[in-house]
Amino acid sequence: MASSVALSHGFPFDPAYGYGTPEALLTVPAPPAPDGFDAFWRERYARARAVDTRPVLGPVEGERDGVRLHGVTYTSVGGVRLGGWLALPAEGLVRYGFVIGHGYGGRPGPGRDLPPPLPGAAVILPCVRGMGERGRVEGIPGLADRHVLHGIGSRDTYVIGDCAADLWCAATALTALVPELAGAGLPDGPRLGYLGESFGGGLGALALPWDDRFGAAQLTVPTFGNHPLRLTLPCAGSGEAVRAHHREHPGVTDVLGYFDAATAATRLTLPTLVAAALFDPSVPPPGQFAVHNALAGERELQVLTAGHFAYRGMSAEAAELDANRTRFFGERLRPAGPRR
Repeated sequence: MASSVALSHGFPFDPAYGYGTPEALLTVPAPPAPDGFDAFWRERYARARAVDTRPVLGPVEGERDGVRLHGVTYTSVGGVRLGGWLALPAEGLVRYGFVIGHGYGGRPGPGRDLPPPLPGAAVILPCVRGMGERGRVEGIPGLADRHVLHGIGSRDTYVIGDCAADLWCAATALTALVPELAGAGLPDGPRLGYLGESFGGGLGALALPWDDRFGAAQLTVPTFGNHPLRLTLPCAGSGEAVRAHHREHPGVTDVLGYFDAATAATRLTLPTLVAAALFDPSVPPPGQFAVHNALAGERELQVLTAGHFAYRGMSAEAAELDANRTRFFGERLRPAGPRR
């Protein structure tokens, strides 16, 4: 496990932000929840669960890593039609289901999202609104520094809330398309897994506390943690656009309080594996660790040397994280059907 960091870089700021060790970062807290935080998210979740997602499975687009890849489309809140991919086992029955969120900018294809975390997994890879070709929605910017500001004037219009709903609706689409997962969330039913990195990690922290269909999660270098602190930290990611907006519109802090991944993590009780970095120019590490530190349930931490930055030893740390992911989900997810 990484313990301290000193990497050569050309940024005009310190991507370790003066912390540099896990011990220092493990002290970063979560901001308190604003009034009505829980009610706001529960109401959004209820609206998303009421959506008829009408998923459509496309033809096979390829086969790799033991799965067949299909295009998929589904409806989310506001009647928005979104796309993505569904990976189904090439052989055998479906035993597990996963929703995998993507980073800012979307996904042009499954890429690093495969192979699945566990054998026999059905995986939906949604493109949330505004992100990538299959998430394109008229009126929503596709560039991260503009997307992160879309609708930010009100908690009810901020696009980040709708992106979280897109994940809930993706889970509904998955359980509709894969009969083995239809009982997800019922007392004796299977539980889904969630994986999200960066943007997808922050969205996962916001979305998961309210959805009992999930049984475990992995959040890698999650964004949106501790907005009051993030607003003081320069970065090379979407947070810099929020900082610039805040300088002109300081009242935006009232909205951001409802979309703080660390605050939401204080409500997140399902087992969660967090991979957080000591050095990250795009997502400041204090915000990443704030999400981990706030988790209300069982948690595991893998400390990474860096995020959003190439470094020596990166492949070895990624392989370690892959092994931890397989073990973590294998020990905690309830599978569909009888155990072998």
